[in-house]
Amino acid sequence: MPFNIPIALTWLRIILIPVFVAVYYLPDSWLMPVAKNWTAMSIFAVAAITDWLDGFLARRLGETSAFGAFLDPVADKLMVAAALILLVQLGRAEAYLAIIIIGREIAISALREWMAQLGKTKNIAVAFVGKVKTAAQMTAIIALLLFEPVLGLPIALLGTVALWVAAILTLWSMFHYLRLAAPHLRGDVVTEIRTTVAGKRDEK
Repeated sequence: MPFNIPIALTWLRIILIPVFVAVYYLPDSWLMPVAKNWTAMSIFAVAAITDWLDGFLARRLGETSAFGAFLDPVADKLMVAAALILLVQLGRAEAYLAIIIIGREIAISALREWMAQLGKTKNIAVAFVGKVKTAAQMTAIIALLLFEPVLGLPIALLGTVALWVAAILTLWSMFHYLRLAAPHLRGDVVTEIRTTVAGKRDEK
């Protein structure tokens, strides 16, 4: 297993997941609710920054690897899923929005794995709408973790709106990727049917 600075940052992101979740389970005598919000938000923000930084350093230092390419999206999905589940438990996010976002991540991951087996990974490369979705998603999670007004700004409302935007873009991007993969899916199904029919003929 290769180990370098980008991979170390990805592992740090994974390690920070239980840390920002655990903050909310500390007794109030240790950390007041407002302090919990700021602490958890700050830890998640640091984790989110490493998401950008590990990719940037991997390209800049020429330290890209197959393991890093595998671990990075896994860390992202774990981080987002943990944060959304926590926000639902805290009553700051609707469960159906969390299900839409987490379900899409699982579905697209499975689609990318299947396309990789066909050697067609580039056909479903990340689109601009996917990047906008990620930005809205991170904004929503950071705002809803903070949940406190800052300089008079309604941070909770901003987070809720951003989460709705992220959910809508999540569905949009999912249909976009499915549309790109559809021709290969149809071709794979036809090949499977032909193989099955040919096998039955051979049995006769």
